[in-house]
Amino acid sequence: MSQTLFKALGKNFLGQAPNWYKQAIVSFLVINPILFFTVGPFITGWLLIAEFIFTLAMALKCYPLQPGGLLAIQAAMLGMTSPESIYTEIESNLEVILLLVFMVAGIYFMKNLLLFVFTKILIGVRSKTMLSLLFSLVAAFLSAFLDALTVTAVLITVAVGFYSVYHKVASGNTHHHEQDSHDHSCDEKVTAFHREDLDAFRAFLRSLIMHGAVGTALGGVCTLVGEPQNLLIAQIAGWSFVDFFLRMAPITMPVLAAGLGTCFLLEKCKIMGYGVHLPEPVRHVLEDFAANEEKKRSPRDVAQLLVQAIVAFLLVAALALHVAEVGLIGLMIIVLLTAFNGVIEEHQIGHAFEEALPFTALLVVFFAVVAVIHDQHLFSPIIHYVLAMEESIQPAMFFIANGVLSMISDNVFVATVYINEVKTALDAGEITREHFDKLAIAINTGTNLPSVATPNGQAAFLFLLTSALAPLIRLSYGRMVVMALPYTIVLGGVGLMMVLIKL
Repeated sequence: MSQTLFKALGKNFLGQAPNWYKQAIVSFLVINPILFFTVGPFITGWLLIAEFIFTLAMALKCYPLQPGGLLAIQAAMLGMTSPESIYTEIESNLEVILLLVFMVAGIYFMKNLLLFVFTKILIGVRSKTMLSLLFSLVAAFLSAFLDALTVTAVLITVAVGFYSVYHKVASGNTHHHEQDSHDHSCDEKVTAFHREDLDAFRAFLRSLIMHGAVGTALGGVCTLVGEPQNLLIAQIAGWSFVDFFLRMAPITMPVLAAGLGTCFLLEKCKIMGYGVHLPEPVRHVLEDFAANEEKKRSPRDVAQLLVQAIVAFLLVAALALHVAEVGLIGLMIIVLLTAFNGVIEEHQIGHAFEEALPFTALLVVFFAVVAVIHDQHLFSPIIHYVLAMEESIQPAMFFIANGVLSMISDNVFVATVYINEVKTALDAGEITREHFDKLAIAINTGTNLPSVATPNGQAAFLFLLTSALAPLIRLSYGRMVVMALPYTIVLGGVGLMMVLIKL
């Protein structure tokens, strides 16, 4: 009986994660106390960071909240940090938490407008190159004022919707066929006549979605609401929405131009999986479907779109004028959109918070690990080493260090660690305020730009890879890395060059 119970506990621990992963986490939890009492908290702290980065890098095997949370709890129990230190970290970053809780939920109620915009673009533009540029540019613009995760979610919804429409036709049905009765993940009923067009449609959607995902990174780096770490950096630096944009612009605007130029060249050269056009038979099916959906749109639906457009304008204005903290603006968006669009039931509102709350919980675990770093002064030797270098090359070194770490782990965690260490150096009088601003710019751009290299670095990329769309369009981890490679080289290279020139 006890053996059976033990096996059941082993199966329940971290659920469907691979056995080797479970064994690795258990090994970490066993090794840490031994090292803590033998070699001390400093070395154990560095091992804890490596273990935590491992959980971030293996996010596809298991969401990092559970294993990372276990490591953080153990660190607090061992005395490497304290509940008071963790609470202090959370309290000082309350604005970031409010951003994730309320702003992402607020944009959830704006999805119909975003879907409408992207659908019009997909159907209305026949040139693949122009379509790719528009997808990337619109995703960049929206991510600068909204949230990269939500914009990516909209891209996924649009792609899945159109894929399922054509898949039904390719399987011998019509697009009027009931959605719930058709399995668009199964190709068994796809006729031979449609298979080639379906494969080309998958390649078309893959390239379009990757352009859009990179677009969220291009826009997300520009403003303090584009990515969670941006607000954290802006809060510590004391920058407003306009201040943040203007300070980042000398780096981000050339990178945006280079990113769009890369999009253009990839489509024209038809390399790395790009350049596939939408097959004409597929276009005819999608146009017919879109026309039918337009006819079915009721006056109430139109009124909802109008309200969402007005609230979107108010959102941009409120952010630009900094009328309140970003999280409170997000709460205002929730109130306005739900009140004027008739969303008044608790369970309807609850769905809006499902997307952001897991990552919000993970962010609190980040802060627990950051508390360990602070209490044990783990990064102090590295920061002092970099700050001892010639002042002119320090921003570039921070850009490179943040970029490399962000490729293998989460960029929010990396930015949190570095900006707090630099702020400590400022408070200690080791650097001037002007130099602090330069390093903050380097940290923000370093964590946002090279991190497109892998799905680990960008939450939006990881969200795309783990979505229902990825298997439908055959978008694997390896394929994402390959398709992102040209952007990684250009965004990272141009970003570093501009940091060297401007900072």
